Amino acid sequence: MPGLTYRSVGPSRGGRSTTVTGHENLRGTFYMGSTGGGLWKTIDYGNTWKNVSDGFFASPSIGAIRMAPSNPLVVYAGTGSDGLRSNVISGKGIYKSADGGRTWKNIGLEKTAHIGAIEVHPSTPDIVFVAAIGNAFAPNPDRGIYRSRNGGANWEKVLYLNDTIGFSDFEFHPGNPEIMYAGAWRAERKPWSIISGGREGGIYKSTDGGNSWRKVFKGLPMGLIGKIDLAVSAADPKRLYALVEAPQGEGGLFRSNDEGENWTQVSTFKPLLDRPFYYCNVHANPQNADDVFVMATQFWRSRNAGRSWTMLQTPHGDDHDLWINPKDSLNWIEANDGGANVTLDGGLTWSTQLNQPTSELYQVEVDDQFPYWLYAGQQDNNTTISVPSLPPYDPPNGYIGLMMATGGCETGPAVPKPGNPDVVYANCKGCFSVFNKKTGQEQNYFVGAGNIYGHKPNDLKFRFQRVSPIHVSPHNPKIVYHASQYLHRTLDEGKTWETISPDLTANEPSKQVISGSPITRDVTGEEYYSTIYEVRESSKQAGVIWVGANDGPIHVTRNSGKTWQKVTPKMPEGGRVDCIDPSPHVAGKAYAAILRYQLNDWQPYIYKTENYGASWQLITKGLPADCPVRTVREDPTRSGLLYAGTEYGMYISFDDGQNWQSFQQNLPLTPITDIKIHQGDLILSTMGRGFWIMDKISALQQWKPTNQSQALQLFKPQDQYRMRYAGNRRGEEPHYPAPQVVFDYYLGIAPQSEVVLEILNAQGQVIRAWTSANPSKDTLRIDGSSGMASGFRVAGFSDQLRKTVGLHRFAWDMRHLGPWDPQGVRSSRGGPMAAPGTYTVRIKVDGQSQSQSFQLLMDPRIQKAGVSAKDLLDAETLSLQIIALASASQQLNKQIKDQLALLKPGSDQDKQRKMLEDLQKELVTTEGRYMQPRLIDQINYLRGMLDQGDQKPGKDAYDRYAELKAWLSRLENSLKQADGGKRVD
Repeated sequence: MPGLTYRSVGPSRGGRSTTVTGHENLRGTFYMGSTGGGLWKTIDYGNTWKNVSDGFFASPSIGAIRMAPSNPLVVYAGTGSDGLRSNVISGKGIYKSADGGRTWKNIGLEKTAHIGAIEVHPSTPDIVFVAAIGNAFAPNPDRGIYRSRNGGANWEKVLYLNDTIGFSDFEFHPGNPEIMYAGAWRAERKPWSIISGGREGGIYKSTDGGNSWRKVFKGLPMGLIGKIDLAVSAADPKRLYALVEAPQGEGGLFRSNDEGENWTQVSTFKPLLDRPFYYCNVHANPQNADDVFVMATQFWRSRNAGRSWTMLQTPHGDDHDLWINPKDSLNWIEANDGGANVTLDGGLTWSTQLNQPTSELYQVEVDDQFPYWLYAGQQDNNTTISVPSLPPYDPPNGYIGLMMATGGCETGPAVPKPGNPDVVYANCKGCFSVFNKKTGQEQNYFVGAGNIYGHKPNDLKFRFQRVSPIHVSPHNPKIVYHASQYLHRTLDEGKTWETISPDLTANEPSKQVISGSPITRDVTGEEYYSTIYEVRESSKQAGVIWVGANDGPIHVTRNSGKTWQKVTPKMPEGGRVDCIDPSPHVAGKAYAAILRYQLNDWQPYIYKTENYGASWQLITKGLPADCPVRTVREDPTRSGLLYAGTEYGMYISFDDGQNWQSFQQNLPLTPITDIKIHQGDLILSTMGRGFWIMDKISALQQWKPTNQSQALQLFKPQDQYRMRYAGNRRGEEPHYPAPQVVFDYYLGIAPQSEVVLEILNAQGQVIRAWTSANPSKDTLRIDGSSGMASGFRVAGFSDQLRKTVGLHRFAWDMRHLGPWDPQGVRSSRGGPMAAPGTYTVRIKVDGQSQSQSFQLLMDPRIQKAGVSAKDLLDAETLSLQIIALASASQQLNKQIKDQLALLKPGSDQDKQRKMLEDLQKELVTTEGRYMQPRLIDQINYLRGMLDQGDQKPGKDAYDRYAELKAWLSRLENSLKQADGGKRVD
């Protein structure tokens, strides 16, 4: 189905980036690795960024990047971020580019899962070391330090401790690459806890190129030790810094002045080790070993080798990585939860993060305004956000400015009120609020009104997960649901809440623990395991409410919460019920997607019930075995048409889940966190690439297996609103296509003849036509009844009319043909918009012809402003008359030019020459600066006046048209008289 593609609608602001790099000899060139959006490259100091991993990488999560110091065209990238959050995306090995990021090849280590560091030998690009953290969710023998001596063709594990201890960092000695250092880290996550540290770990050193290693420990913590990051500086090769997670007072920044043999604790400044499982990054200035930087929630700098610290301002907090140019210590690139930013003045000013469409979105909701807007919580954004599906107006600062804050905070969701999109119900880590766009204020109505941070989960009255669901009843917009371990309901927008369920979670006591162990306590609600994660009421039957918990159980009520029934499918215990989708066609039918990769179970789980959960069927045939599913939705128009969003892309089923196939199309590889089908569009949120829309999916809704055996199938198009806005080019983000109607057609066999597509008005007149022939043949003509003075118009060539087998899409800009012009490339352009009404699309190929009708609808905003359909029809009529006038004036000018070319020098023809030249001067504006516009330009001016907006033409427009028509008629008569009543063609 090559004709069906997705488009990004932003936001264009950056998401999490945990690794960056550059090269001392390529100023302005940098790489940024995002945690769900892939690998990006800039060659202009961060003014623009381009993704370089799409189509090559099997995982969008980047853990480390390095350009070979001896050859910057050689780049290594390790997948799997080192910031081990609960929603961290697993990697798929190491990739290498030999051409500066244009192409990539997987070079192994696919099971390392998460990469802490990559370093390339300073003298040869073939020697490379990788620090592998390993699987974040289970013991993993692929942890360790790896070395390749042949550019990744072969790997050897040169340092391994055990299957629970990986390596978070690796550094070469700046003066002797035979000496190297590595930081070992005991790291593992559970859905209910974070494990960072243990009795083993620490710093290891090799002096023989990695062949042998020994632990260095003099002066370092001897008990519990957690994540470690290392830093060296060429300004003092013997100096080595280590940022070490350890119990309070024991951890901090350590310094060695003898290549790691002896250590001194130089700082216990607490912010340096803020949430070390997530941060813990130290860097040293390559030109000044006393100049040290630490990445944490804030960005810290010490100019005295770590004894005292000052905070630096970056465009975004939550800092992860830094690269400093060895030849220019004022030139840095820094990574944080907002993307990457470049400085040329040592951090005084930074490049923008509004050019990196790598947003991590937890979900998507849509409102019912026109055009509709999309809503979500964006990871580490101040509030939830909303962006439009199409531009509601022309923004002065470009389309990246079309983004709105809508209350709550990064976790979301943000749910617009049905019937009133100015009101948004939002969540911030379990805190319910009502945001009003008109006032810009947010009213808070927290269930229980208690701070969830820092608690042992079973000590809380209400356990709210950071991403707590909000759902509005499809039957009564006054009913809003919110969930802790209980289901809560409000009828007055949160002012009063009632609890309508018992605890609907598994609530295992062994999982109700303080998260963050054994060293650093970290209780933000993200690891509260026994909470409700999904709530949905059936749109077919009021009071049928489905609830899923993040620790496994699914419950349903059929009487609005009076009684509940546990209906969990027979499957392994635990797992997050990420999505429940009650069928929009059958009351007792529902689908559930259950995510278990955080329990080290990477299988896809989609279940279907047709009897209110009494029994379930696993429907995953066709999905890869290691492709966890986050969301599933049934199409509201066609029963059994399903869409699934997985950790690694989109899938579709036409037979109610019995068979699945990839539906990735042009979508970049990234987790799909949520799906909505709204106003005929397929809408996605992603954990790394923002929102995406596939416009007008009516062909999918009409598709049948028998279509494949048909030579030609034209699908009925969706009705389309007439809109006026300026679209932008494909590839720009956000992307808004110009106003258009799309037509989908399927070719079962490659046709022998050309494809022809025509648009007919309600009177059966062909108003536009295109052909796949290039150049187009003038045997394909549009009837002269459209007002063209020449009597016909040639159908234009369009490369959208594909002749290959498959489903193809053609777009009509909703416009008539513009005026004839002697310059072929300008001819027929700029016609007026077609008026609202009924139209027909007709396609012809190999003797077959098929037609489908559709409606052009009035923009409801224009209608609300008082413009009627008759006003637009009047404008169309007048505009077409002006088009005909413009064509006739151009043709008259051509006739005059042709006659002038036939005149030979001589006194007997001078009078005729002057008469023709005088006529031409009335038609064509004399070249020069601010010359008086003549007839052709005056006609075009009037045409442009009417094409600015949807309106009833004013009296002056009609009067001016009459004047211009009379002017042209006078010139035509003058030419006829000069020719003796004959017209020369």
